[in-house]
Amino acid sequence: MSDLRCAIAGIESVNPFWLASAPPTDKYYNVVRAFEAGWGGVVWKTLGIDPPVVNVSSRYGVHHDASRGAIGINNIELISDRPLDTNLREIEQARKEWPDRVIIGSMMAVIDEQAWKELAIRIANSGVHGIELNLGCPHGMCERGMGSAIGQVPEMVEKVTRWVREAVDIPVFTKLTPNITNILWPAEAAKLGGAHAVSLINTVNSIVSVDLDVMAPNPVVGGKGTHGGYCGTAVKPIALNMVAEIARAQECAGLEISAIGGIETWRDAAEFISLGASAVQVCTAAMLYGFRIVDDMIDGLKQFMDDKGYRSIEDFRGLAVKNTVNWNELNMNFDTKAFIDPDKCIECGRCHIACEDTSHQAIEFKVDEGGKRSFTVVDDDCVGCNLCAMVCPVPDCIDMRPVDNGKPYITWPDHPLNPMKAAE
Repeated sequence: MSDLRCAIAGIESVNPFWLASAPPTDKYYNVVRAFEAGWGGVVWKTLGIDPPVVNVSSRYGVHHDASRGAIGINNIELISDRPLDTNLREIEQARKEWPDRVIIGSMMAVIDEQAWKELAIRIANSGVHGIELNLGCPHGMCERGMGSAIGQVPEMVEKVTRWVREAVDIPVFTKLTPNITNILWPAEAAKLGGAHAVSLINTVNSIVSVDLDVMAPNPVVGGKGTHGGYCGTAVKPIALNMVAEIARAQECAGLEISAIGGIETWRDAAEFISLGASAVQVCTAAMLYGFRIVDDMIDGLKQFMDDKGYRSIEDFRGLAVKNTVNWNELNMNFDTKAFIDPDKCIECGRCHIACEDTSHQAIEFKVDEGGKRSFTVVDDDCVGCNLCAMVCPVPDCIDMRPVDNGKPYITWPDHPLNPMKAAE
């Protein structure tokens, strides 16, 4: 039987599923309900001292798909607006009542050494397992010189991380902003500052939509709107890439990863773990579906591990890292062709339209005397781009089949068409 226990930064957890610092972890009531539902840990909503926090109404916007499913949420909510002493008392109470669950204290302060150290010490004294430095919030607080205003400057990331490391003797997680050109810059800075782990990604700076009646960005606050932080399944590809970049970088060796960004199912979690994450944090999915979603995550991950023969998280953690390479390291001679299963085809024609209008005109369309439509791939024209398989509404109707073309493995640096190679 698979064992979901894991460890990150020396902190042991009953499972890799934690709730991220956000509204779901704002108070004792929420955290206890989360633990009762089965979550392995929480990162308490970000705490601060000064300046005072006043939230607005409304706070959330949403990006829907065609069926009104929530692809992503945009929020303009700030850090905790509850008194610091109240939060610290509730953290201490939750720690005593749930000794087997993890509580990480998230914090934020202005650029002042004493402010960071004093707040870190107060949070540590509440009994948290570790401290997460919120250097990623892209709205509200950053306009006060906090959050991503710090996280976008590697020198400041290193400095703040070092301040907190000097002040407390518990694990320190540095939370990174995705609103930066190269995620390795702040990750390396966090390591230099002494971080035990990095948490990423924080929310993506965005305007989720515009109210065309009011003519203001959503959510509208008294006729005005602003940019906010975008999260949910839409940001998962961004998060996967940034996690992989850190896991691959020699400069970040030894830096553990708490992955965040669009995790909604066990599969999402497994993908992040395969790219090197030691644990994952969830927010938007819990807000959309409630705390009980962790049941499916736990059951699904156990089943996956049992099916694959993995006894522990460590058995597959990071296995995909070695196969995540730069484009120049891919096999230029690898070939694949689309195959359409006529028995599964519903004759919608979406593959043909997509290929004919926007790709390589590699799918023939015929209608027989009885009016039945058929679609056939022309191998000589098919470049294996996957577009037809992506637009097909029927699972497994179109699959991509590797072709043995007899050509050797060759990467772009060695390819004869590479001008640099030709010049040698």
